[in-house]
Amino acid sequence: MRIPSDYRFWIDGFAYLRPDEAVFAAFDGYLAACRERGLHMSLNLHRAPSYCINRNDLERDNLWLDQVAQRRPVRPDPRRTRRAHRAHRRRDPGDRSGPRDRDRRPGRRPRHLAMPELAGLGVTHSGRGYQPMPVSHHRASWWPGHADAPPPEYPGRRWEGRVWDRATLREFYRPWREVEAAGAAVHIGECGCYNKTPNDIALRWLGDLFGLYREFGWGFALWNFAGDFGIVNHGRPGARYEQIGGFKVDRDLLEILLASRT
Repeated sequence: MRIPSDYRFWIDGFAYLRPDEAVFAAFDGYLAACRERGLHMSLNLHRAPSYCINRNDLERDNLWLDQVAQRRPVRPDPRRTRRAHRAHRRRDPGDRSGPRDRDRRPGRRPRHLAMPELAGLGVTHSGRGYQPMPVSHHRASWWPGHADAPPPEYPGRRWEGRVWDRATLREFYRPWREVEAAGAAVHIGECGCYNKTPNDIALRWLGDLFGLYREFGWGFALWNFAGDFGIVNHGRPGARYEQIGGFKVDRDLLEILLASRT
C-alpha cells in the first residue's frame, strides 16, 4: 500500500524544520491498518520540501542547489545517496526503505531506469510501470510528449525504437532483474494507465505488465486507488463496473490485480 504524501499539509509555508507533528498520527493510522491486513506500507514523499516530480515550479527552493533546502549545495549522485543511506542506517538499522529510481533532470537517467551502482546497499529499489508511454499516458497533458505521441496500441505500438509486447516489457525490466540478482529487492512503486486509453488496450497492457510482476515476484502499487489511473471511478469508457464495498470498481481490472498477487 503506497501512501503518497505532500509536506505542505503539515508545514506552514516553507518552514521546513517546524512541522505540525499531528500529521504523524494519520501516518500511524495508515501503518496500523496495513499491519492489520498483512500489507507492506510504502510511505512516499511525493512532494518533499523543495522538490516534486510534478509542478516543481510551486517550490520556493531547489533541493539540489539551495542551502536552505540542503546544508550545502549538492548534486544528486550515488555517492551522496550512499552517505544518506549510512546516516539513516545509524538511526534505524532495520529499515529497508531505499532509493527511488532517478529523477528526470537534464543529463540524468529517467525515473524508470535501474540503479546498479546502488545494488549493494541492502535496500529496496522502487521502479515504475508506465512504458510504453503512448499507452499509459495517452492524452495526459502534464506529460511533455503527449502532443507528439502516436495513438495507443498494444501489443504492437512502436515507441523509442521498440515494438512493445510482453517480450519487450520483459526485456525492458532486465536491468532491474540484474539489480535484484546483485542483492537488491525490487518494488514497483507506481504503475497504471490513464483513463483516455481505450479500455481494451489498457486491459491487454496491464494484464501483461502485472503478469510479469507476478512472475518476477515483485510487489507493485497501482497509481492510484480512486481516480483517473485507479481501479475506482476512473471514468475509462467501456469499463465494466461493479459496486463493491460502496465503491464503483472496474471489475476486469480487479480480476487482473487479483490474478497478479505475489
